Amino acid sequence: MGGNKADEYGERGDEVVVRLSEAADEEAQLLDGEDYEQFELEDASRPGTARDATGTPIRHIDCVDTLWRRNNECGLDGLDCRPFSNTSFAFRCPADCASVRVLNPHHVGPLDVNYRPLVVGGGAGGPYRGDSFLCGAAIHAGAIDDATGGCGVVTLIGEYYQYFSSSQNGIESIPFDSKFPLSFTVTADPTIQCTAPDPRWTVSLPLSVLFTVLLSVFTTSPALLFFTTFLGIFTHVALISDPPNLSTSSTAALLPSLISILTARLLPALFTAAILYLTCVRRALPTTPQTTLTKTLFWLPFFWLGALSNRTIEPWIPITRLTPGDLTAQGPAALVALALIAALVTALATLQARTLYREGRLPAYLALYAALGIGLALLAALPGLHLRLHHYVLALLLLPGTAAQTRPSLACQALLLGLFVNGVARWGFDALLQTGEALRGDGLVGDGLVPSVVAPMVERLRGAEAGGWRIGLMWRGFEEAGQKGAEGVVQGSACW
Repeated sequence: MGGNKADEYGERGDEVVVRLSEAADEEAQLLDGEDYEQFELEDASRPGTARDATGTPIRHIDCVDTLWRRNNECGLDGLDCRPFSNTSFAFRCPADCASVRVLNPHHVGPLDVNYRPLVVGGGAGGPYRGDSFLCGAAIHAGAIDDATGGCGVVTLIGEYYQYFSSSQNGIESIPFDSKFPLSFTVTADPTIQCTAPDPRWTVSLPLSVLFTVLLSVFTTSPALLFFTTFLGIFTHVALISDPPNLSTSSTAALLPSLISILTARLLPALFTAAILYLTCVRRALPTTPQTTLTKTLFWLPFFWLGALSNRTIEPWIPITRLTPGDLTAQGPAALVALALIAALVTALATLQARTLYREGRLPAYLALYAALGIGLALLAALPGLHLRLHHYVLALLLLPGTAAQTRPSLACQALLLGLFVNGVARWGFDALLQTGEALRGDGLVGDGLVPSVVAPMVERLRGAEAGGWRIGLMWRGFEEAGQKGAEGVVQGSACW
């Protein structure tokens, strides 16, 4: 699958990892530069900038932002992520952050954390570990509401010695019974002048749906209906219902940044839409006034259903990424869901094949899909790369088979168009082929989560070094830390 908010940590596109790098440093030092000072002056003058009690602009952060950088970028003892204490700043989180989870194994003490929110501590009134999701911690602490997002204040309190687990506000935090150099608390501050949450589902969505319904009822031009609806729904997804990951220095900078991303993705999407219209949509959309009810009931609702898949489809499908490792790690539910989806697609494909056969166009479509299958097989065989069928790619592959003027064709076509819009507006045209490193993101290197240490080899030295001893240690499990041994396993060794 392509990805949703619950899938974004550890991904770029689908594996984008957005961190609040040096958030505390920025507050304490204002980034120590004329460029930042100039930016802050310009940003402070923006109308609608939300501010805290001191008049400082409130940061807009993303669901996966943390105070601790990925991998080992904080350096020895975390010194590159200072300050650890005596710093606080206000922030704003978007909605729906409680479902955001890590997609790669992360060690938290003896626990192997995967497919759950990275929120460490917060129980028994204690602080959170510094690498916890800020927005997840704010929801867990009750400082903001997951359904609407909101503003809070994070305070850095330095090293702490034990982090307790608790289940609060839909998030179960992770325990950690040792010290960590950076800890923080999250609180709500009634003095913060935070703008009201965006009424996405109570105002924006009804108005957008009403616009497209009126357009469908009062136009008979398939081109006008398709391109206007495509543009309207694409804009709605990119700006309102499922916007991209973003972290900005103030809330006022959010909308301009979203519009910038929208314009970058819209142009190639419109080009693709034109090709789809000429090859698929034009043949399926009815053009007579008598078919107004048909297209309004069988095409438009399914377009919206696919475009809002982050709310309508993805929460019901326990699949994050279509890779063998992820499907296995997600358990039997993912395999069952994949089997059901495959069965449904097969049934619909059979129905469409029957329609195309009656129209005498089946041989041409069989040849097309045979060529596509061969092409995908060749791509999958390329060494060092993994084939990723994001949901916008699946939509493009299946859309040619919907070029028939039947009600099932209309519904299937509209659903696939909606999935294409959601995938591109949210994630962009993500790569069809990706390296293993890109898929791993900030996950562990190698197959084993913990190296297997073989019993030490102790031997007495002979010859010129007689009288001394040598001990050798060998480990297995880190693919990039050693070499292949005689048994074909990954290993490394050290001697003293």
